[in-house]
Amino acid sequence: MTDASTLPGQPRGGVHSGPATPRAVNVLAPNASAMTLDGTNTWILSEPDSDVAVVVDPGPQDDGHLRNVIDTAEKAGKRVALTLLTHGHPDHAEGAARFAELTRTKVRALDPALRLGDEGLGAGDVVRVGGLELRVVPTPGHTADSLCFHLPADQAVLTGDTILGRGTTVVAHPDGRLGDYLDSLRRLRSLTVDDGVHTVLPGHGPVLEDAQGAVEFYLAHRAHRLAQVETAVENGFRTPQQVVEHVYADVDRSLWPAAELSVRAQLDYLTEHGLI
Repeated sequence: MTDASTLPGQPRGGVHSGPATPRAVNVLAPNASAMTLDGTNTWILSEPDSDVAVVVDPGPQDDGHLRNVIDTAEKAGKRVALTLLTHGHPDHAEGAARFAELTRTKVRALDPALRLGDEGLGAGDVVRVGGLELRVVPTPGHTADSLCFHLPADQAVLTGDTILGRGTTVVAHPDGRLGDYLDSLRRLRSLTVDDGVHTVLPGHGPVLEDAQGAVEFYLAHRAHRLAQVETAVENGFRTPQQVVEHVYADVDRSLWPAAELSVRAQLDYLTEHGLI
């Protein structure tokens, strides 16, 4: 058995529904898969003494899950007052409209197409509900509309799919761009260095206790993969599929379509920087 303290980001055991920090409770969606890991983490955020809560990423279109999120909040004496989205992928956002209908809340997101209500989300925004404060951190790369939410009172950051609790994420080309993603990781690293963030509340996988270690691991992983792709091209592997078969030979083949998206993003990055 591997000691969790030796893994990147120091994951906190298994993935399960329940409290993660004084202000964050996870409700795990029943949509486990190779891409979603144990399922989507839907986060309920609230000040301990408040009777209102914010929900981040209601998850898939699954009425049982959506009602479970509401029930979990209500059992804690809280009413859902606002819904936020880290990005628009269906495993995070597909259930948002139905959830908003059930809770009679607005949905705020970076992408106007995902919003229900007049307010969006953007760089520098601060969301305040019932004494809770969330700072919006733009983190494009996985997708163009990806956001993270800094929860300063818990020294935590909700990362959606920008950083996962296990493994690494996909740069979803062509919407996702590697240069943007690297900049976003550096932005998150500054939160760990300058703002004392030490806990990652991810969109999938376990909570991470070492946010800085997780970010450093992701940056090193991306640098390593990029060097592998560059070398593969130099050795005659030209198409994205050929690069995937060569560079990702040790990865489960069911994940190769996702890996090809990241490879396309890496090839674009190398081309833009005149490296291939």
